[in-house]
Amino acid sequence: MESTTISACIIVIFGGTGDLARRKLLPAIYNLFRREILPESFAVVATGRQDKSNDEYRLEVADVIRKYARLELDEAKWSQIRERFYYCRFEFEDPRGYQELNRLLNNLDEKYQTCGNRIYYLATAPEFFEVIVHRLQQQGMVCNQHSWQRLAIEKPFGRDLASARQLNRMITGVFLEQNIYRIDHYLGKEMLQNLMVIRFANIFFEPVWNHHYIDHVRILASETVGVENRGGYYEKAGALRDMVQSHMLQLLTLVAMEPPTDNAADSIRNEKVKILRALVEFSPETIREQVVVGQYDAGMIDNQPVNRYRDEDKVAPDSVTETFVALKAFLDHPRWTGVPFYIRTGKRLTQKATEVTIQFKAAPQSLFFAAAGRLEPDVLTIKIQPQEGASFQFNVKQPGTRELVVPITMDYCQNCLDENNSPESYERLFREIIHGDQSLFTRWDEVEYAWKYISRIHQALEPGKEVFPNYPAGSWGPEAAVELLKRDGRKWRNSGGERRR
Repeated sequence: MESTTISACIIVIFGGTGDLARRKLLPAIYNLFRREILPESFAVVATGRQDKSNDEYRLEVADVIRKYARLELDEAKWSQIRERFYYCRFEFEDPRGYQELNRLLNNLDEKYQTCGNRIYYLATAPEFFEVIVHRLQQQGMVCNQHSWQRLAIEKPFGRDLASARQLNRMITGVFLEQNIYRIDHYLGKEMLQNLMVIRFANIFFEPVWNHHYIDHVRILASETVGVENRGGYYEKAGALRDMVQSHMLQLLTLVAMEPPTDNAADSIRNEKVKILRALVEFSPETIREQVVVGQYDAGMIDNQPVNRYRDEDKVAPDSVTETFVALKAFLDHPRWTGVPFYIRTGKRLTQKATEVTIQFKAAPQSLFFAAAGRLEPDVLTIKIQPQEGASFQFNVKQPGTRELVVPITMDYCQNCLDENNSPESYERLFREIIHGDQSLFTRWDEVEYAWKYISRIHQALEPGKEVFPNYPAGSWGPEAAVELLKRDGRKWRNSGGERRR
C-alpha cells in the first residue's frame, strides 16, 4: 500500500451526510482504499446536523458504497476500514461543536499516528464556507507547525467578483495558498488530463495547433437533467456562474494554453492564467451578438414529460435565471488570432455530453480534387463524459473507380467496454490533496480572472430583457444559439456527443 509519513492524515468532511458526500466523496475514499492508494494511517470524520452514532453512520457509509461506488463493496476489505469512519454532530455556527471536533481529532491523531495532518473538506452550502474557516481558526485547528492542514473547498468560490475576493481574503488569512485546494471536479476527469497528453505528447499536433490551421473550437457541456433539488442555489447562480465561470473556462484554458515549462502545478497554472487574461471583453455592442442565454420550458426527456424551470422547487414563478448559455469568445493571443471559441452549456438538453471539438481549416480545393466533391475539414474531438475517448475525422478516397473523397473517423473509446475502468474525478482529486499536488486545482488568480470575465457579461446583459422560457426541454437550446454559428458560416456538428441540428 502506498504510504509516506507526510501522507498520513485525517479527512474531515463538513457536510458528511449531504448529497455530494454520499454520491462522490465517500465512494471515492473507498475506491482509493481498494486501489491501495490511501495511506496506511488515516481516518475519516464526517460532520453534520443529524443525531447519529458512529455505528449508525458506518452502516450508512456501507449502503452508500454499495449504491454509488465504482468498485463493488468487498465485505472483507470494508471490514478493514469500517472502524476508521467517525461521525461528529454539531451546528456549523456553534463554537462548542468545533471544540468537540478538535478533541476527537486529537484523539484520532494519537490512535492512528496521523501527526496532526488534516484535510478539511467543505462539502456544504457556500454560505457556510467563511464561518467554518473562521471557527477552525478560533479553535486553533489550523497551525501548520510540524504538520499540515489543507482546505478543500467546493465551487462556487463566490457568487461574483466581489464576493470571491472577500472569501479569498478570509481563507488566505487562515490557510496558506499552498494548502488551499479549490475544487473544480472537471479537472479530475480522465480525458481532461488526456487532453494535454494528446496535445503535447504527439509531435504532429503542436505545429498545427494555431490560427494558421484551426478554424474554430467548440466546447460543449450539455445535461439532460434539470436543477433537481438545487433550485435555491441555482436561482442565485444560473448557467453563467455555475458552469461557464468554472468548468467551461477551464476547458478553454487547457485547449489554448502554451506548453508549460514542466509538469509542476504552478507551471501549468501560470499558462492557464495567461489565457484567462487574454480573453477579449465583450462590448455593449457585441454582447447580444456573441452571447445567447436561455431557460428551459416544459418538454420531453427520454419520452417522459418534464416541468419548465419556473415550476421547479424553490424557483420563482417569474424567474429570469438562465439555464443555458452559448457564447463566442476570442483571445488576444498570437497563437489564436481570429479563432473563435464557441461555448455551449445548458440543462434539459437532448443529450448528456461534455466534449471539446477542434475543427481545422478545410484543405484547398485544388484541381486534383475538382471532381471529388467538397472536402470536409479535419476534426479532432476529445470526449470527456459520459463517453471517454477521442476521435479524428479526415478525408480518404472512397474505394471504387470514381475519384470520390469522403470523410472517415478514427475513434478511440477507453470506457466503452468497461464503464468503470476509469477512476472517478474525486478519486484523483483526493489523491492529489493527500499528496500535496495542486496541479488539478484552481489558483486564486485563475478564479479572479474568470470572475472578471463573467462579471462583465452579467453587467452587460439586461436582466429580464430575454423572453423566458425560450427553449423546450429535450432540445439543443434556443434557436438563437444555432444562429450564433450560422452567421459565421459554421454549425454545431455531430462529432460524438452532439447531434446535427
